[in-house]
Amino acid sequence: MKFNLKEEKVIDSEASLQADVESIKRIPVISNILEVICRSTGMGFAAIARVTENRWIACGVRDEIQFGLIPGEELKLQTTICDEIRQSGKAVIIDDVKSDSIYNQHSTPELYGFRSYISMPIYLTNGDFFGTLCAIDPKPAKINNPQTVGMFKLFAELIAFHLNALEQLSQSEKKLEEERKNAELRDQFIAILGHDLRNPLGAVSTSAQFLARTPLPERSLRLVNIIQDSSYRMTGLIENILDFARGRLGGGITLNRKPDYSLEEVLNQVITELHILWPDRTIVTEFSLNDYPVDCDSKRIAQLFSNLLSNALTYGNTDAPVTVNALYTTEEFILSITNSSTKIPPTVMDRMFKPFSRGEVKPGQQGLGLGLYIASEIARAHGGTLDMASTDQETKFTLVIPQRNSNLE
Repeated sequence: MKFNLKEEKVIDSEASLQADVESIKRIPVISNILEVICRSTGMGFAAIARVTENRWIACGVRDEIQFGLIPGEELKLQTTICDEIRQSGKAVIIDDVKSDSIYNQHSTPELYGFRSYISMPIYLTNGDFFGTLCAIDPKPAKINNPQTVGMFKLFAELIAFHLNALEQLSQSEKKLEEERKNAELRDQFIAILGHDLRNPLGAVSTSAQFLARTPLPERSLRLVNIIQDSSYRMTGLIENILDFARGRLGGGITLNRKPDYSLEEVLNQVITELHILWPDRTIVTEFSLNDYPVDCDSKRIAQLFSNLLSNALTYGNTDAPVTVNALYTTEEFILSITNSSTKIPPTVMDRMFKPFSRGEVKPGQQGLGLGLYIASEIARAHGGTLDMASTDQETKFTLVIPQRNSNLE
């Protein structure tokens, strides 16, 4: 299929010019401006013209002398003085053509039958030439004076101001429409993550758990374990992407925060689940929660802990244990995860909590680089902090969440 690019350009230009005419029509003060011009100058025809290199189009008109031109109609550009104004950028004011040394032999006054004429260029706020504000009359008029010229300048600036306001309004409406479409896509995206992907994955995980409890040959059992481990990993990835979408595209990570007496049990459950994926790794725990109610969203803390512990198991030295410490006081809840590793370079440290950032990836290590970002967002949603420290011997993440004592009665 071939396209006539020249023809397309003409069509686009026509649409643009028509939009300019419509813009002038949308300015409510235009009719008042043209009326004031006619009343104050005594001239019978006033107009706003859109003037380009090739076209002269009437956008707004007040005709008290039956000149016969209405908005949207055109004059041949070469027959107008506005073409000269477009090129020079200067106004033209004629009290009486017959006594004017420049225009007494000009073809335009004779062609259109006027003796008095004034035309002021209209420049948009970005400096582009739009057209002219003009007036004509078959009789002479006393218009070449500071009052009339100043009035035309003021009205030209006012028209430019309104055109700029309409352009800004149009851009705002376009952005609003784009935001509306983006909101629809966002809702669809979150719905797909939250339902259409998690539901079938849940069925896969449940089926794998069922098969794992049935007598199977050793090779088949290994395949079931691979399916189960992969489903755990995929569930974590989906949860992280979902939270990322909510945080960046929606209303942020939400909490169901309340005093929780079973947080130690929640942390142990996370450790048990990750032992399935890393059966050969050692995880040392030291919990000092003393069955006190920790003010938090325990499911979110479990998610944060799972991300941090997975990170430690993934990037830590395999021959050294990962240490987990949890401490509760009436002022704060502190959770730290420490793994043996070499010092992380400062350039890498600076972006560890940014989305899609990861440390040095080794063979077999997979992920989107969202885990630490999600963990930091969960900490922030709790009004807490998540800090990272790295030395030549170890890397340590520390979560601190202030406790709202009024809720712990």
